[in-house]
Amino acid sequence: MATRLFPLSNYQILSPSTKFFSAFPQTITSKATTPKMEVSGITEKQESKKKIFVAGATGATGKRVVDQLLAKGFEVKAGVRNIEKAKNTFSNNPSLEFVKADVTEGSAKLAEAIGNDSEAVICATGFSRSWDLTQPWKVDNLGTVNLVEACQKTGVNRFILVSSILVNGAAMGQLLNPAYIFLNVFGLTLIAKLQAENYIRKSGINYTIIRPGGLKNDPPSGNIIMEPEDTLSGEAISRDQVAEVAVEALDIPESSFKVVEIVSRSEAPKCSIKDLFASIKQH
Repeated sequence: MATRLFPLSNYQILSPSTKFFSAFPQTITSKATTPKMEVSGITEKQESKKKIFVAGATGATGKRVVDQLLAKGFEVKAGVRNIEKAKNTFSNNPSLEFVKADVTEGSAKLAEAIGNDSEAVICATGFSRSWDLTQPWKVDNLGTVNLVEACQKTGVNRFILVSSILVNGAAMGQLLNPAYIFLNVFGLTLIAKLQAENYIRKSGINYTIIRPGGLKNDPPSGNIIMEPEDTLSGEAISRDQVAEVAVEALDIPESSFKVVEIVSRSEAPKCSIKDLFASIKQH
């Protein structure tokens, strides 16, 4: 595939942001259908476990993840730093619960927030702009590691991370890509995300890592293109589509243990997300 420079104007710094089992991974089902089965040698803990924990739930992408989870019939535990702000962000919904969760405060507190009633975690965190250039490292690297460790403490074995394309830009020969330079000026953001990804891949947890292109708040204007890791270096995608891929991944076995990159293109054919994941080989 031809390499394109990332159009800097399309990229928003507040991107969402942030091993291997030999047997087939556990599939997350909606609350309408939660079969009790044994997968990967692990028996599903409780038939009543239907909640998905969302870290970064009030962020631009995290909010869309929560809304789509609720629309699909999941119960959601929204991990937020400010519960009052979160209550003003979302409409009242009996399937939505708010819990205080700051990914920078360590895995023990996060484990309490996740609890024993969550069956998967979707991480859509992102650092807030500030003069503290350590924030990306604290949130996108150490914060994500804390979340994975909290999953291990609580027995949650499904983790979906919204990361970013170009995290491995140096290895891709993209050191001079304006987006790679710009994002790393703010506290080595992409390098922090890559470190977190590497930790996840070695953790043994059933993961899906989604690397979107430049994030747009606008509704989708094209269809999703999905490529293997370290392939895309430009283009953009609606946050709605990023959230859709993250939520759909819960019910798609082909999404497990994969790193994928996504953008949208107006000329791209419409494909199901299941087929898109199936087209990407495991590493």
